[in-house]
Amino acid sequence: MADTKVFRGAQLATFASAGAPYGLVENGAIAVSAGVIRWVGPKAELPVQFDTAEVEDLGGRLVTPGLIDCHTHVVYGGDRAQEFEMRLNGASYEDIARAGGGIISTVKATRDASVDDLVQSALPRVDAMIAEGVCSIEVKSGYGLAPEPELNMLRAARRIAELRPIHIETTYLGAHATPPEFQGRDANYISDVVIPTLRTAFDEGLVDCVDGFCEGIAFQPDQIARVFEAAKTLGLPVKLHAEQLSNLGGAKLAASYGALSADHIEYLDEEGVVAMAQAGTTAVILPGAYYTLRETQKPPIQTLRDHNTPMALATDCNPGSSPLTSLLLTMNMGCTLFRMTPEEALAGVTCNAARALGLTDRGTLAVGQRADLAVWNVARPAELAYRIGFNPLHKRIYGGQA
Repeated sequence: MADTKVFRGAQLATFASAGAPYGLVENGAIAVSAGVIRWVGPKAELPVQFDTAEVEDLGGRLVTPGLIDCHTHVVYGGDRAQEFEMRLNGASYEDIARAGGGIISTVKATRDASVDDLVQSALPRVDAMIAEGVCSIEVKSGYGLAPEPELNMLRAARRIAELRPIHIETTYLGAHATPPEFQGRDANYISDVVIPTLRTAFDEGLVDCVDGFCEGIAFQPDQIARVFEAAKTLGLPVKLHAEQLSNLGGAKLAASYGALSADHIEYLDEEGVVAMAQAGTTAVILPGAYYTLRETQKPPIQTLRDHNTPMALATDCNPGSSPLTSLLLTMNMGCTLFRMTPEEALAGVTCNAARALGLTDRGTLAVGQRADLAVWNVARPAELAYRIGFNPLHKRIYGGQA
């Protein structure tokens, strides 16, 4: 089996084997060929058909599915470090806005950037994620807020996948905020910009999913519903920024459209949780924004558990509310800030993150899955969420290639 490689002598956090926490297989082996997992299980049970395959002994290291960051805004222009400093020196949000800060500063910088500029500024952030074992990243638009800049963000995201060994899922987030030129005319912005640009992005093959921001400072549920209806006519799945700052019933709306995920959800109530559970909508937890904004309202983790609602974790990498590129730190924050368990945290960046993106071919170690693997220098899976600011990655295997 010249084209097959067997990785053996490892602990396998499969999230596919029933019974053991993490789906853990001790002293396991994984057979890979053509970028796909062909066999996984205890090394002692490796079938004889793999006896002639190339073998790599992993020395007892932990193997997990390649990590998945299922909510990012990693493509954008400029940065917001200056207003971060201004805030810490006592400036109010009004002071910052008058100085040209806030999301509008990112919109201006993004509009001024070419596709090449956007790619080059995003690559260091993507490289930091790859260095922590990330194999798949979701990338949203939403800082252009005009047709061509929104399309350029999606074009940049597609380009990144050509330049780096990483899978990119693109999400159109035209309904992120109302730009200055449409101030006070949210409905017109949806009609004149968001929906037509979505159709153009679809025609150009630039969009995998559609998102919106349902919040008092953004868009109301009826406005988001118009965007979701447009997505539905194009056969595109949806997801939603919901219940981050208040409860407008966004998660329930998202669930009514069979959304892949509802994200942030700090103010989610039990009715919304039930709707998500019934629709199979994943809860995406974003501790980076909670931390950066110094919020106090925590997402309803126990209620999500009680209703068996899958929970994913993501960086929410963005220039304003979550300038975070470390999915490992995100796991620790999910545990420390929200009392998620280390097993929930690791599931949140593997199998449940895959669910949040509608990706059925990754996120677990199982036969037929993509051979996206992360090999770690740790003794037990809990170490991945336990350590702070420490990267124990031994190697990342993307599509069977190290």
